[in-house]
Amino acid sequence: MALHGREKVGVLLVNTGTPSAPEPKAVKRYLAQFLMDKHIAPMNRFIWWFILHLAILPKRSVASAEKYRKIWTPEGSPLLVTHKELAAALEARLESEGFDAPVRIAMNYGEPPIKKALREFRELECDRIVVLPLYPQTAHSTTFSVKEGVARAVRRTRFKGLTTVVEGYAEHPSYIRALAASIEHAGFGQQPGDRLVFSFHSIPLVDIEDGDTYELQTGSTSLHVADELGLDRKTWTISYHCRFDNARAWLSPFTKDTLARLAEVDDGRTFVVCPGFSVDCLETRFDVEIEFGELYRDNLRAAGHPVDGSRFVYVPCLNRSRAHVRALCDVLKPYLGEGD
Repeated sequence: MALHGREKVGVLLVNTGTPSAPEPKAVKRYLAQFLMDKHIAPMNRFIWWFILHLAILPKRSVASAEKYRKIWTPEGSPLLVTHKELAAALEARLESEGFDAPVRIAMNYGEPPIKKALREFRELECDRIVVLPLYPQTAHSTTFSVKEGVARAVRRTRFKGLTTVVEGYAEHPSYIRALAASIEHAGFGQQPGDRLVFSFHSIPLVDIEDGDTYELQTGSTSLHVADELGLDRKTWTISYHCRFDNARAWLSPFTKDTLARLAEVDDGRTFVVCPGFSVDCLETRFDVEIEFGELYRDNLRAAGHPVDGSRFVYVPCLNRSRAHVRALCDVLKPYLGEGD
C-alpha cells in the first residue's frame, strides 16, 4: 500500500482485443467472446449463441484468420506488440515527469484480460487504478463496454483499490496536435488537390437515439484537426466504415461510397485517417489500407482516370509514436495527482 500517506496509482490501457494466433481456432475463440457482447450484438442471448456458433463463426473464423495472416508479424499480433511498446514508453514518460505509475495493458476480449492486470496491480500494492480505454471518441460499444468489463473484473478478482475510467479525449489539444502531425508526416498538403477523409467506425443509429454522443465527438475531432492543419472545408470530409450487419441502420455516409465519389472527381491524392483507432489493427491495416485502397483504385479505373500507388494514402494510427505517448501522458496527468 501507499507509504507515508501517499497513494500508489497504476495505469491500465485497454483496447478491444486480438486473437492469440492467425489461425481459425484462435480467431474463433476471440470472435466468440467479442460477438457475444450485448453492446455489439443486442439480441436474445440464447438465440444469438446458436446463430453465432452454428452459422457465423465456422465461416467467419476461417476468413478472418486469412486476413490476420496478412498483417501478422514475427513478434505476434501487431496490435498486442504495439500496445506493449506503447505502455513501456508511456511509463517511462510518466516517470520522467515525476509520476511513479506502473502502466499495464489489457484487452476487453481475448488476452491479456483485464482481471490479469488487476492482479498485477494488487501485487504492486496499487491503491488506485486509472483505466484509459484507447477510444478517443466514446461509444456504448467501446468505452462503456470496457467500463462494464472493468466492473466485472473488479468483482471477480475482489480488487479493493479504487478504479477511475477516463471517458474519452476527443478534443484534447495534445491528441489533436498528434493527429495533425501524423497527417502532415504522411505527406498530406504537399501536392495540389490533396483531400483528406476522416474515417471512423460506424455505430447503429439506435445507439445515437439512445443518447450516444459518438457522432458529435467524431465531428468535433475532425473539425479540431482540420483547424489545426488550417484546411479549407472543401478539402476534407467525414465518413464511417465497418457495418456489423445489414439488419440495422448505421451511421453514414459510408467510407466506400465517399471514396467512390472522390475517385470520380479525381482532383488529386486521397488520404484516409482513422482517428478513432489509437493503434493499428486488422480493421485499419486490412479493411482500410488494403481493401479500401484496392477499391479506390478500381473506382479510378472505372472512371477512366490514371492509377498509381500514390493516389490512395493511408495515414497510420498514432501507435507508439512520441506524439501519441505525449498525448496520453497529458490526458492522464489530471487523474494521477501530483508528481514528484
